[in-house]
Amino acid sequence: MAAGEEQSREYLQRHRLPELLHRLGTLVLFHRPERPREFLIQVLERVKAGRRAEGEYPFLMDEDNVDAMFSLLDVLGQGHIRPAQYREGAST
Repeated sequence: MAAGEEQSREYLQRHRLPELLHRLGTLVLFHRPERPREFLIQVLERVKAGRRAEGEYPFLMDEDNVDAMFSLLDVLGQGHIRPAQYREGAST
């Protein structure tokens, strides 16, 4: 591997850019905003504010989404799920 390529890989990993780009792409596809560029700018502003402890980090899902997913896995309404159910839900 060429030195420049290795430096580029190290740069990407050090700044966690692949994870950031993946998260941004996922957020856009999940929310499907009418103005994706403005949406991304807002998300990045929230990331900046979250890092300064001035706001919350933007998550893909909100609490209502998590509750809905949990209720789908907790079909008997027991208030808990088994590890196997969690793994199955996480893999889909």
